[in-house]
Amino acid sequence: GPTPRCILLIITNALVGYRCGRFGFITFKEPLSGFVSFQRSVSSSRPPDTSLFVPLTIKSDVGSDGDVGAELTQPLDKSELLKILNKFYKRKEMQKLASDHGLDARLFHQAFISFRKYVLENSNLSADLHIILNDLCCGAGHIDDLYPYFMRHAKQIFPMLDCMDDLRKISDLRVPANWYPEARAIQRKVIFHAGPTNSGKTHHAILRYLAAKSAVYCGPLKLLAHEIFEKSNNAGVPCDLVTGEERTFVDAEGRQADHVACTIEMCSVTTPYEVAVIDEIQMIRDLSRGWAWTRALLGLCAEEIHVCGEPAAVNFVRELMYTTGEEVEVRNYKRLTPFSILDQAVESLDNLRPGDCIVCFSKNDIYSISRQIEIRGLECAVIYGSLPPGTKLSQAKKFNDPQDPCKILVATDAIGMGLNLSIKRIIFNSLVKPSMNEKGEKQMDTISTSQALQIAGRAGRFSSIFKEGEVTTMHREDLPILKEILSRTVEVIETAGLHPTADQIEMFAYHLPDATLSNLIDIFVSLSQVDGLYFVCNIDDFKFLADMIQHIPLNLRSRYVFCTAPINKKQPFVCTSFLKFARQFSRDEPLTFDWVCRHVHWPLVQPMNIKDLVHLEAVHDVLDLYLWLRNAVCLKSIIQMGVRNITRLIRATETSAPSMTDPVPNQKRLAQSPISFRKIRRLPKAQDIIEEGEPLDRSLGSRLVQEGLLTPDLLRQLQMEWSKVHQDEERGVKLVAGTLNDKTKGRKKKK
Repeated sequence: GPTPRCILLIITNALVGYRCGRFGFITFKEPLSGFVSFQRSVSSSRPPDTSLFVPLTIKSDVGSDGDVGAELTQPLDKSELLKILNKFYKRKEMQKLASDHGLDARLFHQAFISFRKYVLENSNLSADLHIILNDLCCGAGHIDDLYPYFMRHAKQIFPMLDCMDDLRKISDLRVPANWYPEARAIQRKVIFHAGPTNSGKTHHAILRYLAAKSAVYCGPLKLLAHEIFEKSNNAGVPCDLVTGEERTFVDAEGRQADHVACTIEMCSVTTPYEVAVIDEIQMIRDLSRGWAWTRALLGLCAEEIHVCGEPAAVNFVRELMYTTGEEVEVRNYKRLTPFSILDQAVESLDNLRPGDCIVCFSKNDIYSISRQIEIRGLECAVIYGSLPPGTKLSQAKKFNDPQDPCKILVATDAIGMGLNLSIKRIIFNSLVKPSMNEKGEKQMDTISTSQALQIAGRAGRFSSIFKEGEVTTMHREDLPILKEILSRTVEVIETAGLHPTADQIEMFAYHLPDATLSNLIDIFVSLSQVDGLYFVCNIDDFKFLADMIQHIPLNLRSRYVFCTAPINKKQPFVCTSFLKFARQFSRDEPLTFDWVCRHVHWPLVQPMNIKDLVHLEAVHDVLDLYLWLRNAVCLKSIIQMGVRNITRLIRATETSAPSMTDPVPNQKRLAQSPISFRKIRRLPKAQDIIEEGEPLDRSLGSRLVQEGLLTPDLLRQLQMEWSKVHQDEERGVKLVAGTLNDKTKGRKKKK
């Protein structure tokens, strides 16, 4: 029969160490009618998307108390237990109580299934739960007495329920301006250069950039960063180049220049500058990359912030700067050369003229049209997004050259920014473009007014031979639609993108250590709170990479860095290479340029068809990925390594300088860093590098300086510290040797 519950619970609590009246996070009050009251603060924020909560598997308790419950009572009847559990599940009061504490209908059902399985399949339940179940089987308790134990189990399989308030605080994105204390510590002057394409707005901002003592240019494309890098150095203003794949320092000693041109994702928000230039500010609303413009605008630590972009962004930038207490000065510009919309469509490729540019939104259309043009005996240049930057520049140069027979250009909207082209007439082959919606789903949409103006504005540039531009369509039925699109007012910008940082995700992982990175991101976005000025950028690409490498053992920070890699997920060869890079890295094996060459089967052969060309583009993407990861991962290792490791490495390789001939063009840039691609926790050994055939044309110390990873002063300091460490080690060895000597002499004397 049933043992009195109060006596059993007192005995049980004494045996298993529970404090009377407290079960985990649950505080009991008077259990008069079998109900239990709970004290917990419930956030007034919107409820989370519980479909993202993945239940954990609970292992059987093999507790130190053994099977105390069975010893104090009796073995449980499984069939009777099943009836009791199902009865508990059907209790509306229990469902309501659970809902008040974070378990909606979905989670309540999942938690109950797990709890039922745990109770029925576990032969060694905790003593307190065993006693309660025994009482219920014997008719001596109330079914609601199971609730505390059910909730304890639910908190174990859904650990986020127990820290929801902390998770909400971490994912609170309502005041991103406060993320940048260096910028908030100074009063910045914000100047907005507003105007359409070919209005000279960026030119005026760059003039101030060149005149400043120190400055940073932040552009959306590598091509634009390269252009400013070259323009600055040609003007006698030393300028460094920083992109995801490349670091170029103009100083031979590796000292950083006062000016830097970078892609916007790579800008530093802690380095102080006199002037900062943010180009194409309208991209702050981009669903994928908008966060980078938000970060630059709010975080750059510069006395003057020069913002360049469409007038549609002026009021929004003013509103953002209002949150930082900074005023915005607006300078308006008009287009330097006019363009007109023609009344007739081209209709046939036979009607093409020199200076024509046919704009397509599909790579297949690019191939098809360029082939038809060549069949007609005309030469054409081709530019599209996935072409390497160098190839785009060479195609643009070919098209712009008055002496070259190539007078026709076939391109995607990649010409919208980053290239100076001598175009007389823009011809839209189509007005429908594939895009991603807010849910990350691909859809076909008619181009926006902003996009149409960006492309049409390439016709007739101030610096080209065509002072006036023309715009039309290939097909007659598209022309009235184009006219209607261009007649609209550009949609004003109302929101800016945000993206969770590595630090925020690490704090999330602290509370949810068993969740995958993809799941952490999902829960973060679900719980995130943003005000009306912001939105969370699309994270599908990030999650795609996170899921791809989930099975590879990596620490969270390394996993996050890998998942921010800019890769084309449509290319199977690039995805396979990404997976191999991550696996090699996780094994702590060096990933050198020779290894990459073997992977891509260098040397490559000339493409014989479109399939070969697409593969070559993928190979280029793989090499770009190698460079990006080298900078993103390997350079972080230098920040985190100990002084002892680097000084020993410098000393070990100071005299090793074998000379090698570059086997392929650009290998010097690809392999310029002698640091093998290794796990963040340590640097590679010098012999690993030499065995892998990594070219070392001078000492490692000087190469680290050239790479900008060390300053000359820091190098000298490290060498001095190494000398001191080495001397201490030698003294220690002599001291030990002397002690051993004395002991040996002592033994001989005793003998």
